This record gives sequence, C-alpha cells and structure tokens, in this order.
Amino acid sequence: MSISTPPPLAIIEEGIPQDAARRRNNRTTKIRGYRPGFWVYAGLGVVLLSAVFPYYWSFLIGSGDSSTINDPNMSWIPGGNFIANATSVMNDPAVNFWPALWNSIYSSTLIAAAVVVTSTLAGWAFAKLRFRGSKALLVFVVATMAVPMQLGVVPLYILFADLGWTGQIGAIIIPSLTSAFGVFWMTQYLQQSVPDELIEAARVDGASMIRTFWVIGVTAARPAAAMLFLFTFVGAWNNFFWPFIVLDRQNPTLPVALSLLQSNYFVDYSVVLAGVLLSTIPLLILFAFAGKQLVSGIMAGAVKG
Repeated sequence: MSISTPPPLAIIEEGIPQDAARRRNNRTTKIRGYRPGFWVYAGLGVVLLSAVFPYYWSFLIGSGDSSTINDPNMSWIPGGNFIANATSVMNDPAVNFWPALWNSIYSSTLIAAAVVVTSTLAGWAFAKLRFRGSKALLVFVVATMAVPMQLGVVPLYILFADLGWTGQIGAIIIPSLTSAFGVFWMTQYLQQSVPDELIEAARVDGASMIRTFWVIGVTAARPAAAMLFLFTFVGAWNNFFWPFIVLDRQNPTLPVALSLLQSNYFVDYSVVLAGVLLSTIPLLILFAFAGKQLVSGIMAGAVKG
C-alpha cells in the first residue's frame, strides 16, 4: 500500500497560516531583490570623489610647470608635462630614484613578511595555548603601542651607530620585524575563527602542536594575515621618520629620496607631485591585485558553526 504525500496547498490549509507564509515570502523577496536608492549612490559617489580628488590634483599639478600652482586661472584639464617631470625625477642624481625604489620594495616586503610570521606565531600562542602569565604578557604587548617611537629614537640610533649599521637598509628592517598591533590583531582573529574543539580533535588524531598550528592555525589565519601584510607593507612603504634619521642620501628609501626634491631654495611643485604620484603607483598596483583576493579570502575564511 502506497502512502501519498499531501499537496503543499493542503499543508498550508491544515497547519500553516497563509498570511504568515505570504509575509515571510515577501520579506525574503525584498531582501534578495533589494536595490539601493538614490541617496546611497550619492553618498558612495561623494566618498569616491573624496578619495580620487587628491590623486587628480597631484596629477594636475604634476602635469604642468613651475607656474601652474600659482596661476589664478589654472585649468582643471591636465597638461602634457607629466612624463617630462617624471623623467626628471627618475634621472635626478641627487634623488637616486631607482636605488630608493628598490630599497623601499625590499624593506617593505621583508618587514611585512616578518611581521606576519611573528604575529601569527604569537597570536596562536596567546589565543590557543595555555601558559602562566599569558594574559598579563598580552596586556604588556598591547601597552607598548602607547609608547611613541620618538622616545626610543636616540638610544636606537646610538645602538646602530655602535654596531656600524647607520646608512644601511638593515637599520630600518630589524627594529620593525615584530609588531604589537600585529600580535593583537592575530590573537583576536584566531580566538574568534578557530574553535577549541577543532584543536582537541587534531590532538586526538595524534597531531603534534606544530602540525596543528600549520594545518589549522595557518589555514584559518590566511585572511587576517593577508590584511596584516597589506597594512604593514603600506606603513613600511610610507615610513619617513626613522629612515630619514638613520639612512643617508646614498642609500635612501623612496620617501626620503623624494624629500630631497624640495630641499632647495626654489621648490618646483610640479616635479615634486610627479614624484609623489610615482611613489604611489606600486601601492595602487598592490591594492588592485590584492583587494579582490582579500575580500574573497575573508569570506572564505569564515567558520561555519
């Protein structure tokens, strides 16, 4: 004897109120088919213009000549001197553009990679390991972010001067190999994204602590590590204070080299802003290639309960 299933209409008539089902379907349709209104697009347009305008202004001045910025009737259409100004920046013997560009790429990449490695290891220890004094030590690490870097410049410079490292690119890499913010960032992320039951299951299966960290911790930390790498790279790329003190003109980073463009009595702002735009091109390329991957990595790294 076969048992026939009742039709959906019969189910609705017997136990489910039609009004409630209709309201639920309408609400789901509204959420899925929601379209932003005019004010949403207007607000996004204002934010986009605010972000793009400084670059356009720099390109506008950088494509003119020395009199462009002082011209009261300046045109908002870019001129045709940007390539000439950029070439003068790259060929200026006082700037050392290409060695400075390589120093910035090399030091920023190494600093960002080291911060990701050390922060992930320390974050895993603070988030998932049990040892005496872990909370107090984490508070101490976070408290170091309240100490300004300017307070440690003099003893740090004396140390590197005694070691004979002043003027070398290692003098800006070594003090930046760890980051208190990176440790705090990875600790909070790993606490939220890795359940303790998953670690206990790995230990039951016979995995060592190192293998557990490599298989579970590193996999879960990839989205946060990618964002930490990006933010640390940008911070190291734009760092000016400490490289300006410890490096010399023969071996500078890019921000220090570009500061030499305005060290004379007469400042040609068209050349200066052309150099500033050249220094932002690698960052724009990095964001263009890494932005979508970062967003997709964050979405893929969510832990489903």
